[in-house]
Amino acid sequence: MIGISKLYCGTVEPSDALRYGRKAQRLPSHLLQFSEDKKPIVVWNCTRSCNLRCVHCYSQSQCQQYEGELTTDEGLRLLDSLAEFGAPVVLFSGGEPLMRPDLFELVRHAREAGLRAVISTNGTLIKPDVAARLKELDLSYVGVSLDGTEATNDRFRGMEGAYARAVDGIRACRGAGLKVGLRFTINRRNVDEIPAVFRILEEEGIPRVCFYHLVYSGRGSALIEEALGLERTRAAVDQIIDFTADFHRRGNPIEVLTVDNHCDGPYIYLRLLRENPARAAEVLELLRFNEGNSSGRGIGCVSWDGAVHPDQFWRHLTLGNVRERDFGSIWTDRDNELLMMIKAKKEHVTGRCAQCKWLDVCAGNFRVRAEAVTGDLWAPDPACYLTDEEIGLS
Repeated sequence: MIGISKLYCGTVEPSDALRYGRKAQRLPSHLLQFSEDKKPIVVWNCTRSCNLRCVHCYSQSQCQQYEGELTTDEGLRLLDSLAEFGAPVVLFSGGEPLMRPDLFELVRHAREAGLRAVISTNGTLIKPDVAARLKELDLSYVGVSLDGTEATNDRFRGMEGAYARAVDGIRACRGAGLKVGLRFTINRRNVDEIPAVFRILEEEGIPRVCFYHLVYSGRGSALIEEALGLERTRAAVDQIIDFTADFHRRGNPIEVLTVDNHCDGPYIYLRLLRENPARAAEVLELLRFNEGNSSGRGIGCVSWDGAVHPDQFWRHLTLGNVRERDFGSIWTDRDNELLMMIKAKKEHVTGRCAQCKWLDVCAGNFRVRAEAVTGDLWAPDPACYLTDEEIGLS
């Protein structure tokens, strides 16, 4: 994650992270990306079932029951093992996590075990009573996926009325006092709706938004042609920066992040170098704390059947299964050569990534995307939009 508001607007300074010793267990949620121990935030796809059928779904979920999902008891043991290992956050995802009947019990147990708990949801199943229950359970955050305004979102989600129901869910969360934010996946079909997303944030009083760069995984693998070109990606990132800065100037300091394209970090630095060199120096220090792509280190995934992956998009690579070994032993298995290479990915990337002067703050960007396009895990990420001059090759 690249914090646009943190970096460009100065809502976070290097001293903020240093004050807590940069240890994951001590850092507040908004500073976790700057931890030095990189204990993983774990995405648990606690069910594959979903009431929608989104065109870019990495889990290829449908509205049906799937066999082999972790039972309640297995889920409780998983949460205990995550807490014992020191994972700071568990993110309940899916499918649609609210389709899991025991979700409230699992959230309660996560909190009792000392984990911060968040949910990634399509929002359509959040009624006022559901929001109130989640608030009672001390849930930290609800991320609701929207891919544009009503017509665009409903086409993406495969259900008429999905937008209206998601907005009702957002309002229910706000009414219950739950922190809620938007998740928006950028592609050619909806990039022109970025201004509308900021309008929704302002009209609904939503304090946070994450803009995801498209990753080619699951049903998203069929959308490679829908990915933005490099120049249009730059323009979209500039637009997100400009809207964020405008909000902050007008006294509305929303939290804005981009996700899954770590060249956004150097791009912000280079822009600040032209506009505000003093701030640029501080941003470079924060980017070095962040260390770029954290698949296999600062982010991990447990699937509905207990399989462990380096991140939620890397579904074809399984590191082990929590039904057979605890998460910590899988995550630190030095006999797993590929896992060790992923953790040290900067040593193995090739091409322009290997020669890039920003390698230490990007870590070679997204390996899943490189593999999907080229078949080579270590090839340059095709979504990197920095020029050869900007990365020091000319």
